[in-house]
Amino acid sequence: MNPEQREAVLQIAGPLLILAGAGSGKTRVITSRVAHLVGDGHAQPAEVLAVTFTNKAAEEMRARVEALLGADCSRMWVSTFHSLCARLLRREGPAIGLSREFVIYDSSDQVTVVKQALKELHVDDSFVQPRVALARISQAKNRMETPQAIATAAWNPRDEQFAKVYARYATALTGSNALDFDDLLLKTVDLFQQSERVRTKYAEQFRFVMVDEYQDTNRPQYLLIRSLADGHRNLCVVGDPDQSIYKWRGADLRNILDFERDFPEARIVKLERNYRSTQIILDAASGVIRQNQNRKDKHLWTDRKGGDRIVYFRGTDELEEADFITRTARTTLADDVEATVAVLYRTNAQSRTIEDALMREGVAYKVVGGVRFYERREIKDALAYMRLVINPHDDVSLRRVINTPARGIGKGVMEAVEKVAPHADADLPLLSAGLQPAVSANSLWARIVRGLEDRAFPPRAAASLAVFRDLIVNLTDMARREPASIAIGKMLDQSGYVKDLREERGEDAEGRIENLAELVSAAREYESREAEPSLGGFVDRLSLLSDVDEE
Repeated sequence: MNPEQREAVLQIAGPLLILAGAGSGKTRVITSRVAHLVGDGHAQPAEVLAVTFTNKAAEEMRARVEALLGADCSRMWVSTFHSLCARLLRREGPAIGLSREFVIYDSSDQVTVVKQALKELHVDDSFVQPRVALARISQAKNRMETPQAIATAAWNPRDEQFAKVYARYATALTGSNALDFDDLLLKTVDLFQQSERVRTKYAEQFRFVMVDEYQDTNRPQYLLIRSLADGHRNLCVVGDPDQSIYKWRGADLRNILDFERDFPEARIVKLERNYRSTQIILDAASGVIRQNQNRKDKHLWTDRKGGDRIVYFRGTDELEEADFITRTARTTLADDVEATVAVLYRTNAQSRTIEDALMREGVAYKVVGGVRFYERREIKDALAYMRLVINPHDDVSLRRVINTPARGIGKGVMEAVEKVAPHADADLPLLSAGLQPAVSANSLWARIVRGLEDRAFPPRAAASLAVFRDLIVNLTDMARREPASIAIGKMLDQSGYVKDLREERGEDAEGRIENLAELVSAAREYESREAEPSLGGFVDRLSLLSDVDEE
């Protein structure tokens, strides 16, 4: 370790701000500091909280600490913000009237809810686009603004409609006992603000709190960390204002810039030695970033010699850009056949002209990306079945798979279900089906159960709905007895999902079957890692996978 890294590791008591430039070895510093706290007896594993932004980074951090200590660190709290909040709410949610059995909606689930809200409000999705509305909802939540506040501040018809969509969206999530990623943070902030007992319990438990990528934290994350660190004030944050890229997602650069105001006694350590790049690259990057107004000054340096000068090319259009890239790639590969050339572009749409130019010149290439594993249709369908087994009152999941594979439950049958009047009484046993049901008289499941009991559907529709109802009830009974991995396999089999894919007999169908087998393998891996594995725990793990992890 260099002197600055060692200083950051050995600084124990009080607030600490580590300004870590790109490639300065911050991961090693963080893991070494955690290992030092536990290994030298400054804290027990359960008294250390380390928070980062991706599951991949959290797993890597835990693995490195375990390797340094040569001991099991399962009692240490190392996680993402969202996983931390989900864990706290599963434990303490009832303190603010939140059921422990909430479901977590990911981005595609959220889009489904917004589309349904637009349909119910008779708003054309060309006037208010679903993904645009969802982005605005997330921004409002990051600023901790309610639908009522948005409605009050609205000054044009589009904003007024958005406020109504936001309100309907929030109502729909509450009705399904669901939280989105932003809600996980907001509900935890509410928990600490409303329950002094809970806030004190965890502020006392976590003697040392560490936060990575602090420059990317938003307002709710800031309030959460302040609550947890108020007790012992042993808060260490690691970040770099120059690397803040998530302002569009609510990140507030003031959190790191004002750290010394929040903690006047804070110690500051700058990690300025770069182990990744040449000085030529560092000087160019510094020359650009130095123009920023809101930053902490630092000077990145390296002892790595050499490196080619940076070439700047400005084309007149995208075609000229693509030709330049292709010529440069061909020249580089001609000089060194073992070389690897990477082409980075800002949006997926920009790849077309580059691909056309490469194909025209006969340059072989591979596009890295595509549809992420957990975003694939078959994986989302399997996740919907799992959620219904846990809580059949989850409307988003029910709409997704009630006719997948086809069961004769089309648009007309669903309209008939929606017309069934909700009943407040819960005298029907099947309303409480599910491993962890959150009974809702307004849910589609409640309407199906009530409608079948009251013979409210035509014979053919009733028969199809009864088959689906019995399927979910039987899958739930099976899931109570079986471990998660076996239960998932049986769900896919008994629902007819895999059988339907096999009958397609296509290459795409085979690939989807292989993906489902990989999902079952992921469940087995989860079971081998967890002390108390469950289907609900595995569903949480899938739901909490962020886009950053998948990328």
